[in-house]
Amino acid sequence: MEISWSDFEKVKMHVGTIIEINDFPKARKPAYQLKIDFGKFGVKNSSAQITAHYNKEDLIGKQIIAVLNFPPKQIANFISECLVMGIYDAHGDVVLMTPDKKVDNGDLVG
Repeated sequence: MEISWSDFEKVKMHVGTIIEINDFPKARKPAYQLKIDFGKFGVKNSSAQITAHYNKEDLIGKQIIAVLNFPPKQIANFISECLVMGIYDAHGDVVLMTPDKKVDNGDLVG
């Protein structure tokens, strides 16, 4: 199904830096709770099922791409405020989408 350019423009994907990460034992599938700094868009929480490829220590300071204009979603006892973007590998595990050069937090993906 094709979408129009105006449909694509509705999805607000921005770059942010992970500033805090915690285990999420109440999640149904293994996940972390992230705090992500999106610059002028503020700090947002997200739950991400990225435990297969990433250790908590390796994620602090990592820039990621996330969709900021979905409504908040409750996952167990946690409110996720953005959707961290990733690619499913051959085993169904998530590999993060990241910029290959440092950019400003909040920069728009387009």
